[in-house]
Amino acid sequence: MKKLVLATSNKGKVREIKVLCKEYEVVPYTDIIDAFEIIEDADTFKENALIKARAVYKALGEEDAVVMADDSGISVDILDGAPGIYSARYGGEDADDKDNLKKLMQDIKAKGITSSPAHYTAAIAIVTKDIEKTVHGWMHGTALTEAKGEGGFGYDPMFVPLGYDKTLGELDEKVKKELSHRSKALNLAGKILKSL
Repeated sequence: MKKLVLATSNKGKVREIKVLCKEYEVVPYTDIIDAFEIIEDADTFKENALIKARAVYKALGEEDAVVMADDSGISVDILDGAPGIYSARYGGEDADDKDNLKKLMQDIKAKGITSSPAHYTAAIAIVTKDIEKTVHGWMHGTALTEAKGEGGFGYDPMFVPLGYDKTLGELDEKVKKELSHRSKALNLAGKILKSL
C-alpha cells in the first residue's frame, strides 16, 4: 500500500482524508518527523497548500515521498469573504475550533442578521519529486449565528449546505462526505495520485 503523507496534524482533517483515501496508508507527517512551524504567508488557499506540501516534502528528505496538503476555510458574504484563508486562526493565534466558531457567529450577528450566504473552499496540493499539482473543491450554503449539532469539526455546526435544512454538525457523516468541499477536491486529487 502506497504511503500518503499529510502536511497536517489536524485530527479532523486526517480522519476525513483517511476515509476518502482508503487505498493509501494515510499518515500525518508528525508520525514520521517532529512537528515544525510552517509560515503560510500566501494570499490564496492554493498557494498556502503548496507552501505546506513543499515544506513537508523537503523536511522528510525522502525522494519517493508523496505529500498532500490541504488549505481550506469558510468565506462569509456579509463579512466580505472573511475569514477566508484566516479561518484556522480567526479567533486569534491560540484559538481552537470553538473560539473560531464563536467569533465568526458573533461577527455575523454584529451585522444585525442571523444568517449569510457563505461557502467553503478546499485547495489540495500534491508534491512529489516530479510534480506539484493543486485542485479545488467548493461547498455553498448559509452561515448561521448559532451552532447546531455535535458532528464534524471547525465551523460545521454553523454551516447549512445548499438544499439542506440542517447544519454539517447535524447531518449524517455519509451525507456530509458527499457534499464536502474536501471530498470534491480529494476526488480530483485521487485522479492525480492514480497517475503517479
